[in-house]
Amino acid sequence: MRLRIAWRALLVLLLAALVLLALSELLSGFVLDGPGAALSAALLIGVLNALVWPALVRLALPLTVATLGIGALLLNGLLVAFAIDVLPGGEIGGVLEGVVVALAMTGTTAGLYGLLAIDEEDFWYHHVVRRQLRRRGQVEESEVPGVVFLEIDGLAHDVLRRALTDGSAPRLAAWIRAGSHRLRRWETDWSSQTGACQAGLLHGDNDDMPAFRWWEKDRDAAIVTNHPRDAEELERRRSDGRGLLHADGASRANILSGDAPRSMLTMSTALRRRRPIGRDYAAYFARPYAVARTLVLVLVEVVRERRAARAQVRDDVRPRIHRSRSYALVRAWATVVQRDLQVAAVVGDILAGRPTVYTTFLAYDEVAHHSGIERHDALAVLRDLDRQIARIAAACPEAPRPYRLVVLSDHGQSQGETFRDRFGESLEEVVRAACDPDGTIAVEGGEDDALAYLSAATTEISRDDTVAGRTLRAATRGRRANGAVALEAESRRGIEQSHGKEVPELSVMASGCLGLVSFPREPGRVTLERIEELYPALIPALREHPGVGFLLVRSERFGATAIGHGGVRLLDEERVEGEDPLAPFGPNAAAHVKRTDGFPHCADLMINSTLWTEFDEVAAFEELVGSHGGMGGAQSFPFVLHPAELAWPEGEVVGAEAVHRIFRGWLAGLGQEAYASEVDAPGASTLTST
Repeated sequence: MRLRIAWRALLVLLLAALVLLALSELLSGFVLDGPGAALSAALLIGVLNALVWPALVRLALPLTVATLGIGALLLNGLLVAFAIDVLPGGEIGGVLEGVVVALAMTGTTAGLYGLLAIDEEDFWYHHVVRRQLRRRGQVEESEVPGVVFLEIDGLAHDVLRRALTDGSAPRLAAWIRAGSHRLRRWETDWSSQTGACQAGLLHGDNDDMPAFRWWEKDRDAAIVTNHPRDAEELERRRSDGRGLLHADGASRANILSGDAPRSMLTMSTALRRRRPIGRDYAAYFARPYAVARTLVLVLVEVVRERRAARAQVRDDVRPRIHRSRSYALVRAWATVVQRDLQVAAVVGDILAGRPTVYTTFLAYDEVAHHSGIERHDALAVLRDLDRQIARIAAACPEAPRPYRLVVLSDHGQSQGETFRDRFGESLEEVVRAACDPDGTIAVEGGEDDALAYLSAATTEISRDDTVAGRTLRAATRGRRANGAVALEAESRRGIEQSHGKEVPELSVMASGCLGLVSFPREPGRVTLERIEELYPALIPALREHPGVGFLLVRSERFGATAIGHGGVRLLDEERVEGEDPLAPFGPNAAAHVKRTDGFPHCADLMINSTLWTEFDEVAAFEELVGSHGGMGGAQSFPFVLHPAELAWPEGEVVGAEAVHRIFRGWLAGLGQEAYASEVDAPGASTLTST
């Protein structure tokens, strides 16, 4: 082992020297007097990185985090400039030139490491971060296995199955072929979106969450799940203090926290952090050139996105949506910056011995929304996530406790041309034309999830009671709504409108292919009969529209009623008149719809898009190629890839709450005392049941 480390260190040193020598020939203001000077510079930079950088970055960490890494870049440049200046055969103009050299060195060495299959990041985490954690007394030794839950947001079971065979997830495929892991499919509730699914997975309770966004008449306001204030309220309603991560667990980049005492990039805790955020980002910023490497990869990702967007237009790929230049930066946040931050945090958690860790990789979901669920660039992101999971797995043998890795998704995605593109009008326009209201609020999409997480990260950092935190608060004062930073103007306007003084006559919202219509000025759940009295053209307009598969409304006479083109299903009476509108959506559709009908905040009208079975397509009411939120297609069928030794119940598993109980059973069966009372939960046995 020591010999292998020595050989790797020597090879890395030689590569760094070659890169520095080449840069000295290419860059003005940077001189090295031959190979000897380059080798000496590489050695000195390596020594400074190993001995000086950890202490330096710890002192400057609040400023580094608050400046989104600019401080780290300047520190990198300072170290490089110092190392070169003290050498007899070296000369450099100053700190800015040092930053340029650091960036150029990072980009070229990253490419060389990739060609030579050298994972320098793993070397740093395993052999430097681990020592730092032990030195600070932050390591928990235990023989009881910990569990790391790695969620790939939006990846459907069937998409993963094809990816396992076409080479898009080679490391996960190797686990299954070796027999260490098994792949399972489960079914979401009607609301197939991250908020409701994570509430079920992490808290065991996703009751009364009809969609990603909905109107609440008792509050005269909208709920949008990925807004920190709303996410905090949703967790307050569901938390009993014993969520999946309550026993010294860590939540990284999730909507809800699972009651974890440690959280980072988590929507529900962004507004109520109690310790400096820099500690959670320390594993990332502790690594030399981390920010420089991320910046280089961001630029590469922006170019990749613009090329992919132009290629779809050139080849007339359908379905597709417009992808703006600003979206390229949002995508880069999800696929590079947030990914790097959360991988560093999870590896740090593993090396510290945290008993439970849960993180959500947003990247695939973000790209699939805009590109398509199995398009080239979406599968390229999946291949990268597969590599990141392998990196996390490689950290486990170095951990102070054994670990079990569980890879899962919270929901899938279904593809299709958007409702607006198919029919030339939005859902809001259809409803407006039928109702002719005097006032309306329409929140059809809202901000990108990636932009929402960036907003949450900025909110978290600005909560620090430090000079850097106060500076960031001042800089974002004009971009705040309900205490959180809102980086997108449309998002801020939507919040302000939904919390305005005047209650609108009509609310039209969308969560993928699920639409919600409410009448905020009408008290309680508005019945079918009352809607027909107020707006006689509305129900026929929706029922007859080719883009509407079915709509749910409550009748004074029949109770919960699902209405489709050719028939009606009376859910309370378990009776169908004409064609069953729920038949295309699977055998559990009626149970899902009836459960939603019982939610206190169920919309007056719940509208699900048509399912076109030829291509398994839906029509999103938002401008998304791949969507989720309702029923139809792959969006309702996520997966769990779990260690073969852990039990999975026989038969189908339906609902995120059921998966939560399985997870708790695993923790109990592995010997984690905080879950010992749950040994009878599904999955508590460590012997495979199916």
